[in-house]
Amino acid sequence: MIGASSALLRLVHTGYILAREGVFSIVEPPADLPTAPRVALAFLKLFERKNASARNKGERLSAALNRLGPSYVKMGQFLATRPDLVGPELAEALTTLQDRVPAFSMQEARKAVEDALGKPVEALFESFSEPIAAASIAQVHKASFVDASGERQDVAVKILRPKIAQRFQDDLAGFYLAARLIEAVHAPSRRLKPVGVVDTLAQSIRLEMDFRLEAAAMSEMGENCAEDDDFRVPTIYWAKSEKSVMTMEWIDGIKLNDLEALKASGHDLSALGRTVIQSFLRHALRDGFFHADMHPGNLFLGSDGKLVAVDFGIMGRLGMKEQRFLAEILYGFIKRDYRRVSLVHFEAGYVPSTQDVDTFAQALRSIGEPIHGRDSAEISMAGLLQQLFEFTELFGMATRTELILLQKTMVVAEGVARMLDDSLNLWNTSEPVVKSWMEKNLGPVAKAKEMAEGLSVLGTLSAQLPEMVRRAERLSSSFDEMGRDGLRLDAETVAAIGQAEARKGRTGRLALWVIAIALAAIAIRIWS
Repeated sequence: MIGASSALLRLVHTGYILAREGVFSIVEPPADLPTAPRVALAFLKLFERKNASARNKGERLSAALNRLGPSYVKMGQFLATRPDLVGPELAEALTTLQDRVPAFSMQEARKAVEDALGKPVEALFESFSEPIAAASIAQVHKASFVDASGERQDVAVKILRPKIAQRFQDDLAGFYLAARLIEAVHAPSRRLKPVGVVDTLAQSIRLEMDFRLEAAAMSEMGENCAEDDDFRVPTIYWAKSEKSVMTMEWIDGIKLNDLEALKASGHDLSALGRTVIQSFLRHALRDGFFHADMHPGNLFLGSDGKLVAVDFGIMGRLGMKEQRFLAEILYGFIKRDYRRVSLVHFEAGYVPSTQDVDTFAQALRSIGEPIHGRDSAEISMAGLLQQLFEFTELFGMATRTELILLQKTMVVAEGVARMLDDSLNLWNTSEPVVKSWMEKNLGPVAKAKEMAEGLSVLGTLSAQLPEMVRRAERLSSSFDEMGRDGLRLDAETVAAIGQAEARKGRTGRLALWVIAIALAAIAIRIWS
């Protein structure tokens, strides 16, 4: 880990690179930004390259972050999922960020495989190609081996970059320093917890650099989707996977960013677009577990006609509360029931109870109504998110990371679907999945199931009731005796207290008695 002075120097270098590539000219600073940082931004713009303005926002960001290195590329990808922090405009630009870095050598790749799996590459695979893709954290090689049944298996071998963990640790020190500076100079940003965002990024990177966890995520989603007829995930080969090496099924298919090949395949692209949206919603609602990096480079049209996802480094989870929230929100917007959508926010505790339900419903109406009666190509999900996050601050809503990741993934999924069919309507496509979930989880059958589960719990509780009553009577009698005769301690307790007093001074004795009194108070509260 580097010191504060080194972190500051890294931060200065970062500012210089961002300035040179014209990143500070991408968006206007907030109106409430204090004078000092506003002047600093104007000064940094003086370092901009002459031709920087000729490139679009995504190109400028890609150039800057790739120059700064893998940690900054991952930070950019992470911030693309947080439009509440950087604004929808910058978040949208970050979604185009290309994670392109030079591949490391075959010698390093072979050594990494041998170190991780305990055998040389030749003993593990019949063939092992040059790197076919390289990114900030890992690179991928195509390989093959003969399995126990004698069949040849073509696989993709993902290998962690050498020394990447230490590089991330060093760069994170600069991120933390930047986050603290942002909180110090811009008070409104404290609501969004910049330091907490870096904490989340650090944890995300640690998880993403352990390929066992990515393999587990792929395995879990594979089980969830086993019965789906339009979506699947690659098979993991656990015997050839470890923390820094992952081996999975090779996918023979067409990437969804290759539109010409997709059109030439003769596949129904409109149906494929609907599959992208509906499979994402099924995973989020039905399973509470979804792929949170659904850009077209991570999605394939498999040779069997199914949608196939790869790269499970970024995943999202939703509890039952969040699943219900998502379903009711979508259904409310589809049915234009804005008061119900407002009530769902309040019931979930996402909007403080001090706010007014009808006023919030009015704000939601201003988001929902522009969707209806307009051509789907005219609807900007980024614009809708911009309004939503403005209302988030206006109504004092706390940042919900899991919902922001969900919303961002929905925007990306919609973008992929519209790339395949520019007339696709998110809301009409979502309705069958949402309606099915509502009927299953909130309909009469679900209510009957909840009632049955409640009766089962009551039955279990009633069976335990006699013993609970006897315990309560014994405890009550003990406290009656304590009130009448004073607190009595048995010989072992007295000896223990004596030994503790011998070991500790006055503070230790006081702490021991405080603990004893606290335990008694807890017992009284439980049985009162």
